[in-house]
Amino acid sequence: MDNFIVSARKYRPATFNTVVGQEHITNTLKNAIKTGHLAQAFLFCGPRGVGKTTCARILAKTINCTNRTSETEACDQCESCLSFNSGASHNVFELDAASNNSVDDIRNLVDQVRYAPQLGTHKVYIIDEVHMLSTSAFNAFLKTLEEPPKHAIFILATTEKHKIIPTILSRCQIFDFNRIQIDDIANHLAFIARSENVEAETDALHIIAQKADGALRDACSIFDQIVSFAGNTVTYKAVIDNLNILDYDYYFQVTDAILNENTSQALLLFNEILNNGFDGHNFVAGMGEHLRNLLVSKDAETLQLLEVGTKIRDKYKEQSGKCSMPFLVKGLTILNKTDIQYKSSKNHRLQVELALLQLCSINSIGTDTEKKNDLIKPIAKAKVIETIDNSGKSAPKLEIQQPFVASATLIEKNTITTTASKENVVPTVKKPILKTSTPSIHQHLNSEKKINNTSDNAIEQNIILAGQPKAHFTQQSLEVAWNKYANGLKEKRAGLSSALLSKRPILINDTVVEFPINNKALEESINEDKMNFLDFLRKELNNYSISMNLVMTVVEEKTNLYTANDRYKRLSEKNPTINKLRQAFDLDIEF
Repeated sequence: MDNFIVSARKYRPATFNTVVGQEHITNTLKNAIKTGHLAQAFLFCGPRGVGKTTCARILAKTINCTNRTSETEACDQCESCLSFNSGASHNVFELDAASNNSVDDIRNLVDQVRYAPQLGTHKVYIIDEVHMLSTSAFNAFLKTLEEPPKHAIFILATTEKHKIIPTILSRCQIFDFNRIQIDDIANHLAFIARSENVEAETDALHIIAQKADGALRDACSIFDQIVSFAGNTVTYKAVIDNLNILDYDYYFQVTDAILNENTSQALLLFNEILNNGFDGHNFVAGMGEHLRNLLVSKDAETLQLLEVGTKIRDKYKEQSGKCSMPFLVKGLTILNKTDIQYKSSKNHRLQVELALLQLCSINSIGTDTEKKNDLIKPIAKAKVIETIDNSGKSAPKLEIQQPFVASATLIEKNTITTTASKENVVPTVKKPILKTSTPSIHQHLNSEKKINNTSDNAIEQNIILAGQPKAHFTQQSLEVAWNKYANGLKEKRAGLSSALLSKRPILINDTVVEFPINNKALEESINEDKMNFLDFLRKELNNYSISMNLVMTVVEEKTNLYTANDRYKRLSEKNPTINKLRQAFDLDIEF
């Protein structure tokens, strides 16, 4: 039986060009070798399985190569390269700091640094998991790391850079390795599959790449596991079965049921998922990821953000055409809320089922809101004209001219009544109050709320039709009506009553009433009762054109006068003669 070599070792990169997903680092190292600008110490940091130790070995091999290629790669033919490939190089030393983390281990390393290489130009010391060194070991290493011999180069590798003391960091060139992209991992796995004569579906390789979470070594290990499970044919079904991953098809089916408002089908699919052994929390997270993918699929520019295979990408693009943008955003909000509340809920299944019911009702809520919007009717202008009836007498007639369309929400129903009379025929409008505001994104996404919800900065104005009473009133009569209404609130809202009585209203331009306030809470309290307040003032003063403005006043902060100079300065500001008196008699400031 032949010795099996795992893919992570068998297909480990041997040159800079074969390193996967770290071009920003390999290009820098190649240029440093080419120009001779090599630092005496490097620090490679990043997540597991992204190529830190691999790049350190390639760097050590390339530095001592005597016949480098034009692309600054090792030749693999010189004596130094051959000894390195066979593991017999005396110029490369690897130290595992996890098991050699004492001061004595570092002292032994420092003693070896003194000797020059017998073959090649540099001795390279690779210290893996360097963050495991003790503080005393770090301190023993400082001087050698800062001023090593010309032939010594140190390469430190770690997954936890924050655990390394700053004095070590300041002596190294730091290279941050990125998580490898899913497409890069999938392409590397496809290369391995071709080399091993394994037939692998593209979607299957993408699933493995996603499961690896940016670590190429983990992806190679999962690939070997799937090959052992499925043989020389790696299919999408074999991957999801072996790794216990919820199939994409379930998410597409649940989304179709939600779009069709088929609650029973959605609940049955979730029950099937639970029966297959999957966790409800994972389903919620996966469903949120699914709606996110549908959201980015709606635009050709963001389609590249999908990290899936070609077939599944086409499915996302097709289903995204059935989903509206408000539906997806509202659905993501519901799922995010469910994800947060899942752990604190005692009935996890009910929590997820409630989320599915809410998702199924998104479109129906939007339809109800549209019906409510249809209640907004145009307000017509009325004109009284004289007509002649069959008996030869003149008769008044009400003619409706072109409508005036109000782009706002009517707060109360408008009841229009007409009275046919020779002397005066006018339409009367009861409480015609119009509220206008610019719709916010929050209002669009929460369309199930009541129509009369408006922003805090809504502008209130009255629709004044001809013939309404507009009797003249004075400041004094306004204060009498104001106090009468405020006193009537003492039993129900004593706080608001005292606030209204504490200051005087100011009459401006005959119909505008201004009232000063000094805090936001008072403003909100008055606004809650503003409509009833205006109705009372209009009836009491017999003028329906009255409007009210709340004016926020700034209260000056009182400053404490602690020192004698402060008190003298305040007195001199109020009475400048004091300053002249002090100067004339050459007086000191004493209190």
